[in-house]
Amino acid sequence: MNVWWLLAAVFIVSWGLTFVLRRYALAKSLMDIPNERSSHAVPTPRGGGVAIVVSFILALPALYSSGLLELNIFCALLGSGLLVALIGFADDHGHIAARWRLLGHFVAAIWALYWMGGIAPVSMFGVEVQLGWAGSVLAAIYLVWMLNLYNFMDGIDGIASAQAIFVCLGGCLISLMAGNQSVLWVSLLLSSAVAGFLLWNFPPARIFMGDAGSGFLGIVLGILSLYAAWGNSALMWSWLILLAVFTVDSTVTLLRRLVRGEKIYQAHRSHAYQYAARHFASHKVVTLGVICINVCWVFPMAVLVGNGYLDGLTGLITTCLPLVFLAFRFTAGKAELQI
Repeated sequence: MNVWWLLAAVFIVSWGLTFVLRRYALAKSLMDIPNERSSHAVPTPRGGGVAIVVSFILALPALYSSGLLELNIFCALLGSGLLVALIGFADDHGHIAARWRLLGHFVAAIWALYWMGGIAPVSMFGVEVQLGWAGSVLAAIYLVWMLNLYNFMDGIDGIASAQAIFVCLGGCLISLMAGNQSVLWVSLLLSSAVAGFLLWNFPPARIFMGDAGSGFLGIVLGILSLYAAWGNSALMWSWLILLAVFTVDSTVTLLRRLVRGEKIYQAHRSHAYQYAARHFASHKVVTLGVICINVCWVFPMAVLVGNGYLDGLTGLITTCLPLVFLAFRFTAGKAELQI
């Protein structure tokens, strides 16, 4: 099958399956009802992220059989992605204790790292560093944090989908510039799956993603960011930069809540993007604002790093500094007061 037809098919399947899931959720009253922790005001069907998972997972074998995906990353994505999606799906339809969710998340992370051969050597200030077992431990924590923060950041219409598409397409362009295609086609595949869903999720959303979709996106993007380093260490730094809007907001929020002694697994709406949505009284303004920041600031920095014009760690810190300022400007992690 021509890969472009495969990408088109994934988009169509994702769009159509989201339509079916929305009809099913409406028929079965599987609705996200607004409460004091919500950022939406209208009951909305949930669970649409399953369309992303199904369309992507079904297409992975075709991509592998076409020779456009190596066996190790194929197994890493398939096993880890399915496990995280199943945990999220079960939690969407009931409740799984936080400790068991966390255990499942670490199992998924370890599975991915096993198939990827751990973490690649990391280049910092021109020196290549072999991190060994310590690097694998840090990578596992990173993957678990990524899948959870993506769930935390999926709180207003369209933001998680738009971020995933930006990261995938940005990563593709930088890979092409660097002459490395290790994650090119699988990134395009994921962006196609998310784009089909986004047509239903863009503000005002007609269906929400749910934990199955957000956790799946988080770990897949995390795996791709780490795997990119095996082809070119600079590409890993570029992917980390592309993810910076989400990682900065969620990390600042988590740390400030920890300092206040709050239960970090408890639902809340104190992320910077949630405060911004209430400040501007619009999900669309914030989602488009995130896209603008990504295109105008984050992507150029990722390009500089990916093409070797800027050291990776230096580029990541430089990118994050104004994002940290914005997170504090919109009181990320503070008690839920009006701004």
